[in-house]
Amino acid sequence: MSEPGPGGIARGLLRSLDRAALGTVMRPDTPEAGSPYASLVLVAVDHDASPLLLISTLADHTKNLAANPVVSLLFDGTVGLDEPLTGPRVSVQGRAAKTDNEQLKARFVARHPGSAMYAGFKDFAFWRVSVSRAHLVAGFGKIHWLPADEILYRPVAEALRDAETGILEHMNSEHADAVQLYATKLLGREGDGWIMTGVDPEGADLRRGGTVLRLPFVKPVTDAEQARVELVRLVKQARAA
Repeated sequence: MSEPGPGGIARGLLRSLDRAALGTVMRPDTPEAGSPYASLVLVAVDHDASPLLLISTLADHTKNLAANPVVSLLFDGTVGLDEPLTGPRVSVQGRAAKTDNEQLKARFVARHPGSAMYAGFKDFAFWRVSVSRAHLVAGFGKIHWLPADEILYRPVAEALRDAETGILEHMNSEHADAVQLYATKLLGREGDGWIMTGVDPEGADLRRGGTVLRLPFVKPVTDAEQARVELVRLVKQARAA
């Protein structure tokens, strides 16, 4: 598999991380009006890698968004490195808007199972970020400003999106052993209880407690059958390992 370009690296960070620093602009009715405000948020992404948020209407960042929807999200891929500045990170810029799309809600809750406790509360809402561009630092001297078309995955495979919930239920109930093999044999992690939390054209997402993993596909898939073929190939590879 060829090395990804800057857009692929940026999208890989969005897909592989489950939290980000959210930057908003302080609203006019505060003493700090117009100043930047940073906060930690949980994130998932749509199939095209557009960020998804579930945030409380009582939070300052949500009140800021109601007045000014522009955002910046920092996805930090440097955790655990001895020299963090040698690692990748990407700052995504865009505009956030509330969404009632049930598929997006399900995708977020699958990514963050604990959010199911409060996802239906009246003082919480889902938001989708329309990406305009991003600033990628992939290491020393590897710095790029990227337009949305280089970051996002298009076109979205609607057949795969529609089948995703069924694929996850099937893999986690009927093939939990395969999910375990993906994590331990292909991705080098230990422990039992890994679950699959997402499937998109470029790969699958796994989770165990507070740890998330990204399982890349060799080539893009567009529907349930193609996803099945790739997941079978990967489990055979894992068993051979």
